[in-house]
Amino acid sequence: MSRIDSDTAGMLRALELAQSARGRTWPNPMVGCVVVRDGALLAEGVTQPCGQDHGEVDALRRIDFRAEGATVYVNLEPCCHWGKTPPCTDALLRSGVRRVVVGMVDPHSAVAGQGITQLRAAGLEVEVGVLEDACRAVNEAHVVFKTLGRPFVTLKSAVTLDGRTATRDRLSKWITGDAARLHARRERGLHQAVLVGVGTVLADDPRLSARDEALQREGIAEPARVVLDSRLRTPPGAQLLHSDGGPVWICTTDEAAQGPGAQALREAGATILPCGSNLEIPAVLSALTARGVATLFVEGGPTVVGAFLDAGVADRFLVYVAPKVFGGRDALPLALGEGVGDPRAATTLAPCAVTRLGDDLLLETRPLEGPAGPWWARRHGGDL
Repeated sequence: MSRIDSDTAGMLRALELAQSARGRTWPNPMVGCVVVRDGALLAEGVTQPCGQDHGEVDALRRIDFRAEGATVYVNLEPCCHWGKTPPCTDALLRSGVRRVVVGMVDPHSAVAGQGITQLRAAGLEVEVGVLEDACRAVNEAHVVFKTLGRPFVTLKSAVTLDGRTATRDRLSKWITGDAARLHARRERGLHQAVLVGVGTVLADDPRLSARDEALQREGIAEPARVVLDSRLRTPPGAQLLHSDGGPVWICTTDEAAQGPGAQALREAGATILPCGSNLEIPAVLSALTARGVATLFVEGGPTVVGAFLDAGVADRFLVYVAPKVFGGRDALPLALGEGVGDPRAATTLAPCAVTRLGDDLLLETRPLEGPAGPWWARRHGGDL
């Protein structure tokens, strides 16, 4: 792309760049930056891994910070505070930029409109809200993390056509085919942490690593591996404790964390995270937030999925559907737990995007009231 002839075109390109950084920027959001003068593209940039250049600086550095009279397109408000890098507003001001087009205000309390105010006070023209819904969708995890103070939660499940996740004998290998499993592993690798219940560890003895060579080449670290285990039944010899991958964190009750089983798991390499007296989901999310986890991939069984649904903390759904039928009243469903009694209390989801993966289908959606809900609904289900 050599020319940008409208604000919409500039923001679309910034969004495309931002999306290309998925999984590489945490704890920073994904920001694409496009620098244009008189319609001609001068430079592009994207947020680099934590501690390196943000999108604006990455773009401006390519032209030696010389952008006199140019327009800059960014999908997220430029930061105006010192973190591990200097403020992006400083780089914009010294580069000679005349106009900045911003997709959305940054919900981070250290920014929250202050970057826009600073640029305007310096005499720059600032336009805010171009393709705002799309910008919120790209950085939905950042919005959740900064406004709700917890990780963005993706719930993943693999089911048969009749909605079963395991047979009456509790067997589930394999519901889906190779293509779906590879896709799920890549999604796992694009999150900071993956979570299962101890039942999955005991039944399947998984490694819970992404094992994605493309992600490794991009420098994306393996996710932390999180196990919900109120009674510390995870065997010290479990495969996830003795295989390559991210760190292993076992969330348990305060009492169990002080018990005899905790030391054996620590010696096997696990970190024990006390999460209150009953191991409730909000306490688990608080413990993960304290460790800087902003994106969490939940792929436990129906008990774990049901617990997250009951807690109201599902931000994204990935359901892989196989052309199989298990049947049987004792076969396991997608979710257990309390659920809702009145259909009107159900979480309203945006229309699903449907992707074929070999013989299987992937259904992906978001809660309609989530940060990406309006954009997702328009893209996949027509106008609201």
